[in-house]
Amino acid sequence: MNFSVNEAVEVLERTPLVLNQYLSGLSAGWLKCNEGDDTWNAAEVVEHLIEAERNNWIPRLEVMLQEGEQHSFPPFDRFAHLKSSAETSIEQKLIEFKTIRTQNLTRLRELVDPDVHLDMKASHPDFGKVNVRELLSTWVVHDLTHITQITRVMAERYRKDVGPWEQYLGILNK
Repeated sequence: MNFSVNEAVEVLERTPLVLNQYLSGLSAGWLKCNEGDDTWNAAEVVEHLIEAERNNWIPRLEVMLQEGEQHSFPPFDRFAHLKSSAETSIEQKLIEFKTIRTQNLTRLRELVDPDVHLDMKASHPDFGKVNVRELLSTWVVHDLTHITQITRVMAERYRKDVGPWEQYLGILNK
């Protein structure tokens, strides 16, 4: 096993900074492009990350640590952010994400003793028994997945513009 709480936090605390540097100040053309029907644009990905910060990682961790193996996680609606009608700027979304993430990392540090808690379990609605190590590892890889998704979506915007170089641009051939 490769998991380390401290190394996980290294990535988790950087994600808001990466997204801020990457997306803040970009035009709507970059922020609203997607890969086609039923796909998300960069702004929607950030909204999804905010929703996960509010209703996924820490609430589920608290169930695992406080209620234990006999209890199930609260369900997480991965598409809840699409139901919101509030239109905010990308800068506002990024500030909100950073604020909630900072609070969640503080809470993570308060809750988890790596020598005691990593093997504690709860029941996932789809996967059955999962442990703290798996949940926290998934949180990190979830961030990396969505950073990659944003990059791929943005690259797709210029697919037809790169001409014959498309064959050499791996991100367009995934």
